[in-house]
Amino acid sequence: MGKKNAFNITLFVFIIIQFLIISCTKNIKESEKGVLLRTDRDFSAMSVKEGMHKAFLFFIADSGVLLRDNSFPLKGKDSLTTLFLKSSDTSFTLTWEPVFEKLAKSGDLGYTYGIFTARIKNTGESSGGTYITIWEKQKDGTWKFVLDTGTEGLPISGLSPWPVHQPLQSEVPCLSAH
Repeated sequence: MGKKNAFNITLFVFIIIQFLIISCTKNIKESEKGVLLRTDRDFSAMSVKEGMHKAFLFFIADSGVLLRDNSFPLKGKDSLTTLFLKSSDTSFTLTWEPVFEKLAKSGDLGYTYGIFTARIKNTGESSGGTYITIWEKQKDGTWKFVLDTGTEGLPISGLSPWPVHQPLQSEVPCLSAH
């Protein structure tokens, strides 16, 4: 009888632990839903208000990578700072709208993608494109990008902040961590 009771207690404890793990995982996903969309929108708002350079330097992780056309990858804040010292961001405004997020089950990695618009201030000329940003949750709970890249070439007249394939907020899926 003692072995059977020990087995039942062990089985009970195992089931409770599994239930708690599943419950906590679900709560993490629900509490994190939309966090990358909000972070990416805050990133864009800072670019408009305080300039692209300041926004990128604020939101890049220490070892983050920036990929741009006709350029080697720029890794880290130091490389980005060096690049930004060579040019000014006061003659244009860069803004973007994320339309999708996907968050790892672990809750510490995910990505957003969307469309961007660059406008030259004194002429009003605009260009647009698409982008993807990969985000990592930092030890302090903030989100910083670890990879950002974009592709130019969208016609301005065709730009819409909500493409047809954009999911509803409640349909934002999660990806499993590797």
